[in-house]
Amino acid sequence: MSKLFSGVSALVFLVAAGAAQAETKTITFVFTDDDQGYVERMAELSQEFEAAHPDVKVNFVSSGYDAVVKQLPVQLAVGEGPDVAKIADWQLAPYYLDMRPYMKDPEAFAKLHGGSLDQLRLPGINDPNSINGYVASQTLNLPFVNKTLFEQAGEPLPGPKASLKEIVEASARVAKATGVQIPFTMDRSGHRFSGGAFSYGATYVKDGKFSFPDEAAKKYIADLYAWAEDGSFPKEMWGAAGGSQYKNMGDEFVNGNVVTYLAGNWMVNPFQTKIGDGFDWTAINAPCGEAGCFAMPGGTAIVGFKRTKHPEVVAEFIEFLGSEKIQREIAENYVILTGADIKDPQYKLSSEDAKASMAVFLDNKKNVPEAAREFERMKGGTALYQQIVQRMSQLIVGELSLEETYKVLEDDVRKINEAVSTQ
Repeated sequence: MSKLFSGVSALVFLVAAGAAQAETKTITFVFTDDDQGYVERMAELSQEFEAAHPDVKVNFVSSGYDAVVKQLPVQLAVGEGPDVAKIADWQLAPYYLDMRPYMKDPEAFAKLHGGSLDQLRLPGINDPNSINGYVASQTLNLPFVNKTLFEQAGEPLPGPKASLKEIVEASARVAKATGVQIPFTMDRSGHRFSGGAFSYGATYVKDGKFSFPDEAAKKYIADLYAWAEDGSFPKEMWGAAGGSQYKNMGDEFVNGNVVTYLAGNWMVNPFQTKIGDGFDWTAINAPCGEAGCFAMPGGTAIVGFKRTKHPEVVAEFIEFLGSEKIQREIAENYVILTGADIKDPQYKLSSEDAKASMAVFLDNKKNVPEAAREFERMKGGTALYQQIVQRMSQLIVGELSLEETYKVLEDDVRKINEAVSTQ
């Protein structure tokens, strides 16, 4: 059974999933992605699994990313929620099901997915040999640029060592010359924010605790604020949504309203489909700063949860989705860097722009700050991301001054450190 939903209401029906068909083993699978074709394929794969297992029903729920981020931790904390979900929050590790005892061939699964399984295991929380799911995608954040607009403005593309400041200023010149509405933007996300922070030299963690914002982070925040004030980084982008709510700006780029858009490799496939021959585009190298040229790493995973009543079904479903055959299909058809070790994937890149962009992303895999990977595995990291989004929004729309933003963030971090220490 497949159900497609979006928004905050998407997860409401999860708690009682399967009650209507007591004679079957019912599991709920929550999935979210910006690529609608990928979402539809995962729904089809869920149906294929059902067809091969007459005693199993898979409630496939496609939900908005923000709903998953906000509701899933709350549901799991009270023993509710789905059996399987796609996540981007490693802090859910305490709720993972170890599927190794239930898998038909755990060693083959572990060999295919290799060291990527370590990303899911948090020290002191998960068994070092546990199989909790698999890394569905490995991501990098880089700027996408509208090449056609740069050409129309007579502005050269930012070079391979361009700083974020240089990229934003060039984008502003292009927007002024072409009349385009948005010079530079990024998704409303603490993760998207953080690549620039690391390149400026920000340190998120010191002596095992969060220490944000240091002087480098303050300089970065001040620059973003200045760009918001002069229109290079439009206030409407972060100010339109409240609190820590995530907001994707991909459609604005697709519609030709954005000169430069900081996102990630997961947008390459949707862009080649949606943009078509509308304009020329490409990804460019990670913006540079005093600390280096850093591409913010990230990832998503598909995991099973302890609260399931059917661990053997969840394990078999994960083995099915995480198999070499399906992982190869997903990697190639949806242009995804999987955690599985897929030999020589033949990415289906129909446009030269998409091919060029993927080449840039692959080349930037070497530009990942190790401190960013360590931060993302720390308990409380998600809370810090959320506070960054909220406080940056308040700064940009004028609710806080720069100095007030720094002080409030310091207080937020103190509270997060206190909460983590008592858990």
